[in-house]
Amino acid sequence: MRTITVKGVGTASTPPDYITIFLNITAQSPDYAKAVDLANSRIEILQNALSAVGFAKEDLKTLVYNVNSDYNNYNERGVFKKKFVGYACHYQLKLSFDFDNKRLSETLTAISESKANAEFSIKFTVKDPEKVSAELLKSATENARQKAEILCAASGANLGELVSINYNWGEIDLYSQSRYCDEARCAVPLAAAPEFTPDDIESSDTATFVWEIV
Repeated sequence: MRTITVKGVGTASTPPDYITIFLNITAQSPDYAKAVDLANSRIEILQNALSAVGFAKEDLKTLVYNVNSDYNNYNERGVFKKKFVGYACHYQLKLSFDFDNKRLSETLTAISESKANAEFSIKFTVKDPEKVSAELLKSATENARQKAEILCAASGANLGELVSINYNWGEIDLYSQSRYCDEARCAVPLAAAPEFTPDDIESSDTATFVWEIV
């Protein structure tokens, strides 16, 4: 049986409709329990600040939690050594909501003006990634069949039955490349930030198809 193998490439350009804010909170203390308590108190402060702008406590999701030993490196007569200084309790959290400029500004202002000492970064994405993935796969399939038909027509053959499909179910990056100012870069209060339109999310996916040639 003669076959033809073609890689289909699917592309999509999708406007972001969802925001995810990633937050990091770290508390340090020579005492383990105090480091944990301090970090937890900052989480509570952050939750209260977000509650004031309409979020529920459970909207703030924990991605990472750990407590590590903290050391200082020093040089003693040419020999590098480590000195134990305490414990560092670290939280990584995320907060997601529908894209809205006013809500974004209010949320960032609440975070930056709280005493939680949270570092944050902002990503623009889509609320329904499965829908985008389906569009990419459909586009890749159409692209592969179009290529196969062109190749068969050019070589005087006909495209037969589909023999196999090879697809790698990897995660697709569905984040816009646009960057919104954070507390370290904004020259104006976040609540007064201008309207912001993030760039569309450019995504692609591939699949390999094998057809019989008749």
